[in-house]
Amino acid sequence: MMDWRKLLSARRLVDVAPEPYDVARSPFQKDFDRIVFCSAFRRLQDKTQVHPLSDNDYVRTRLTHSLEVASVGRSLGAGIGQVIAGRRRLPAELDAAEFGHIVSAASLAHDIGNPPFGHRGEKLMRSWFRDAARGRAMLNGLTEAEQQDLLQFEGNAQGFRILTRLQNWRDAGGLRLTAATLATFSKYPRLVNGAPARGADDAGAQKFGIMQAEAAIFRDVARETGLQGAGEGRWLRHPLAFLVEAADDICYTIIDLEDGYKIGKIPFAEAEQLLLALGGTRRRLKEIAEPARRIAYLRAKAIGVLIGQVAAMFLDVEPQLLDGRHRAPLLNDVPGAAALAHITDVTARKVFVSDGDYERDLGADRVIRALLDRAASQSATGTSAYARALGVTDLVSGMTDSYAMQQYAASDLSRGSFRG
Repeated sequence: MMDWRKLLSARRLVDVAPEPYDVARSPFQKDFDRIVFCSAFRRLQDKTQVHPLSDNDYVRTRLTHSLEVASVGRSLGAGIGQVIAGRRRLPAELDAAEFGHIVSAASLAHDIGNPPFGHRGEKLMRSWFRDAARGRAMLNGLTEAEQQDLLQFEGNAQGFRILTRLQNWRDAGGLRLTAATLATFSKYPRLVNGAPARGADDAGAQKFGIMQAEAAIFRDVARETGLQGAGEGRWLRHPLAFLVEAADDICYTIIDLEDGYKIGKIPFAEAEQLLLALGGTRRRLKEIAEPARRIAYLRAKAIGVLIGQVAAMFLDVEPQLLDGRHRAPLLNDVPGAAALAHITDVTARKVFVSDGDYERDLGADRVIRALLDRAASQSATGTSAYARALGVTDLVSGMTDSYAMQQYAASDLSRGSFRG
């Protein structure tokens, strides 16, 4: 059974011992600050959330989405921390606020590894290694697991790589975050060749979140925080990772609906009814006449209702989270689950951008494939084949939507040839 005293480790993996504790600014608050000030986080301002390169300045980007998820995550963490700290008789410095800081920092970084053009970008990077001549050539000499890191390119694994290797102290600890924050960030604590999922509700194993290059780093995180193994190359989730997942799901579900209304894809009456179905007290709604303000008010109330439901669910199943008996997303069983599922269905049909739209409107397929081809042709020699392949994905996945398109348009790529 996992132990909260280890799960909340403030040790930074490059240090022999935890840094001195500062009541005014704890190690977990420093984690949040390090993420805010890193370049990979800033680039989220120009990465697709749902609507690529939208001309509506109200619509969320990955940056605003991440800030909102961090806010919800802080509320969830502090809410359950107030109870857990007393229930488990934790040291005084591990109070409710520290739970909130950990979940907020991990939530802030949850999308930091996403490539340009959202999940379409992930698919394009995978297909390039499978279908493009240069992509297939880069797989030569790699182990099966290293090949699968690329053929199944995953933004979550790239995010862990950014946090622990690519940012700030490159190849020497990355952002040097605490073990607790890194473990909480890892929604999918599994290598690509790790043990398969236990079942459909085994949320932590539905994807992989650690590349072979960072396997030793994650093993250190797991040892430091006491994460239990769940088979070869796979671990149980840190319990707070379930809150990061819930914060993300709450935000994108509710806010995709609000954005859908703002850009005219969902009528006001339908959006209002979908939000009202989540319940809760709305005493001030009668004071608000303007439709946009009514939807904003209902969005805020819906998020508040769901925060309360998720926190209650977490506290109910906390013992099972610690020993691995509960592995399903917390939102699956909250009172608002059916209403959330209905919203998800509506936004999927009316709001989401299709893969075809990315190519028709932006030429995303051509842009990503051409940039990967160029990066491969210019990849450094003298390093391992795996390192060269990762260098290609590091370069292209780190680009913003606009920068990727500018690089494509400003070079000979758009005319089918390479410079240099």
